[in-house]
Amino acid sequence: MTRNAIYLNVKEILTWLLSLSVLIPIYLLIINSLKTSSEANTMNFQFPDIFQWSNYAEAIDKGNLVHSFFNSLLMSTVSAAISIIVTSMAAFILVRNKDKWNKFIYNYFFLGLVAPLNYVSTIKVLQMVHLQNTFTGIILIFATLGIPFAVFLYYGFIGSVPRELDEAAIIDGCGLGRLFFNVVFPLLKPVTITGFILNFLGAWNDFVTPLYLLNRQDKLGMINSIYNFFGVHFNDWNMIFTIIILTVLPVLILYILGQRYIITGMTSGSVKG
Repeated sequence: MTRNAIYLNVKEILTWLLSLSVLIPIYLLIINSLKTSSEANTMNFQFPDIFQWSNYAEAIDKGNLVHSFFNSLLMSTVSAAISIIVTSMAAFILVRNKDKWNKFIYNYFFLGLVAPLNYVSTIKVLQMVHLQNTFTGIILIFATLGIPFAVFLYYGFIGSVPRELDEAAIIDGCGLGRLFFNVVFPLLKPVTITGFILNFLGAWNDFVTPLYLLNRQDKLGMINSIYNFFGVHFNDWNMIFTIIILTVLPVLILYILGQRYIITGMTSGSVKG
C-alpha cells in the first residue's frame, strides 16, 4: 500500500471518528424520542420495546408547536427577506461608487459583526416607537442583525459582475431601479440564497432576543417554546427530545436544500471583488 493510500485511509478513519461526536447525539435524540417516559429517562442507546410514534402528536399538542411554528416562520422569513433586499441594494451602490464615504460606510457595517446588541437601549427604542411586543419590532431587529454579514457577502459577489452590463442597460434606457432588479439582481442568485438561508437560520435559532423583546406567550417562536415546555415537562425526556427534533427538522431541511448555494455563495462572496 502506497503512502498516499495510507494517508487517505487514516484521514477517512479520523473523519468518521470525528463525525461520531455529531452522530451519537442525533441518534440519542431520535431513539429516545420514540420511547416511553420511563425508558427515555435512562438515556441509553437501546431501542424501545415499542416505538412510541404518538409522542410526536402529543408533543405538538402539549407544546403548542403549530402556533409557535408559524410565529417562527413569519419572523424568520420576513426578516430575512427584508435584510436581503436592503443589503443587496446597499452593496450595489457601495461597489459601484467606491469613494471615501462609501468605503467608510462599508467599514462601518463591520461593526455589526463584532458589536453585541444592547438590549436595554433596544427595548427603550421599541417602547418609544410603540413596537415592543410586536412582530413588526422583532422582525426589524432580526433584519438589522442580519445586515452586516449579508453586506459582506454581496459586496464581494457584486464586484465580479461586469460594469459593462450596467452601461449596456443604461444605454437601452434602464433607470437605476430597473438596472438593479432586472439586470444585476438575477445574477446574484447564489449569494442571495446563501444570505437568505443564513439570516433565516439566525432568526429561527435566536433564543435570547425574543426572550427579552417579546413578553407575550402567543408571539413566541419554537426555540422559546422548548424553554417553556422544559419548565413544565422537565421529567418527560421523551417529550423533550421529541420537541427538539420537531424544532430542528424545518431548518435542517432548509439547509440541506440550499447547501449547494451556500457553498457557492460563501466562497464567491469571500474571494471576489
